[in-house]
Amino acid sequence: MVDAYYAAAFTKQPFVPGKSPVPVSGKVFDADELAHCVDAALDFWLTTGRYAAQLERSIARYVGVRHCFLCNSGSSANLVALSSLTSPKLGSRALRPGDEVITVAAGFPTTVNPIVQNGLVPVFVDVELGTYNAIPDQVEAAVSPRAKAIMLAHTLGNPFDLDGIAAIAERHDLWLIEDNCDALGSTYRGRRTGSFGDLATCSFYPAHHITTGEGGCVLADNPELKPLVESFREWGRDCWCEPGQDDTCGKRFEWKLGDLPYGYDHKYIFSHIGYNLKMTDLQAAIGVAQVAKLDSFTQTRRRNFALMLEGLRPHEEFFVLPRPTPNSEPSWFGFPLTIQGGAPFDRNTLVRYLEVRNIATRLLFGGNLVRQPAYRTVPHRRVGDLENSDVVMNRSLWLGVFPGLDPEMIQYVIDSVSEFVATCRRNA
Repeated sequence: MVDAYYAAAFTKQPFVPGKSPVPVSGKVFDADELAHCVDAALDFWLTTGRYAAQLERSIARYVGVRHCFLCNSGSSANLVALSSLTSPKLGSRALRPGDEVITVAAGFPTTVNPIVQNGLVPVFVDVELGTYNAIPDQVEAAVSPRAKAIMLAHTLGNPFDLDGIAAIAERHDLWLIEDNCDALGSTYRGRRTGSFGDLATCSFYPAHHITTGEGGCVLADNPELKPLVESFREWGRDCWCEPGQDDTCGKRFEWKLGDLPYGYDHKYIFSHIGYNLKMTDLQAAIGVAQVAKLDSFTQTRRRNFALMLEGLRPHEEFFVLPRPTPNSEPSWFGFPLTIQGGAPFDRNTLVRYLEVRNIATRLLFGGNLVRQPAYRTVPHRRVGDLENSDVVMNRSLWLGVFPGLDPEMIQYVIDSVSEFVATCRRNA
């Protein structure tokens, strides 16, 4: 019945250039996702359950780490990951208010927000045009006696210089958190991103590489961090029992912690100021079906990116074209473009031209975050003048390459940009 419903309700419409939308992102699914969701609904186990456990195992195995912890969003995953490093159980390595965390200015707010929310100080570094990732020399320059961690995203699926950044983290004894929300499926030296940092995060929002609707996860290989991530994700409790289970430790009423009386129920002992950021089993069921498609999704993203790059290469005098970080093979989240300073047009003119043709665009997230209203009064430090971040803020955009776009749609985007450039040439 679900198969029949899918066939009737989600029939793919033919693409009509100029009339059909060309979105930058979107969910790609078939009847399998619907059947999984219905199966989970019939269990009526509304919190995390069997599908959540299966999805955590699948993602951990795919990325190549020991542990995966599902969350209700990628933003929550970032919050859980960074908050976990504030645990007093980490001793002298625990992050404390006033400590510094190095990040980029040209990024998405939820990479930075957990730093601020934990009373830490973001130290902003600039990005390289073309890769749009942190410049390692600036990360090195950002290290101070108060620096305790580096938290960086793989921008639009393009891995940052993991050799250089990981070496800086090791040299200065800094925690490294990979924001892998835009990069699930990307590799660096043949190894999955999300497996390099002390912690990493993913997002399963509909725009991302797989979707559970809302959703995300934290990834970890270090067993010392496992109970900390679980605690911050689940109210800050000290207990590690799965939902619906009791007495996993075998001494539920035999603990003596804090100033509580001996034998206080371990399920109600709290060792951290935590949250409830778990994923529901209905969402996880969809994710189980999506993970099975992840390799094919990645192949399609790479194909679409390659088509776009080849098609727009003749206009390189007007655009900074994207390039992968050396030693990497990105699973591209989008196709970034930066308009050259001497071009006879600006970004807004191009964006409006494409929007009229039903081609969606997006800016490169928050541009230069230090110029955003939310961060004007936030204590922070910056390295240099963040010149490239200002360029991103004023002249960059990105186009879609997600698996819902076929070669005909990609070609339409290429043709539209080419027509725009030709018109600007004539009018210059």
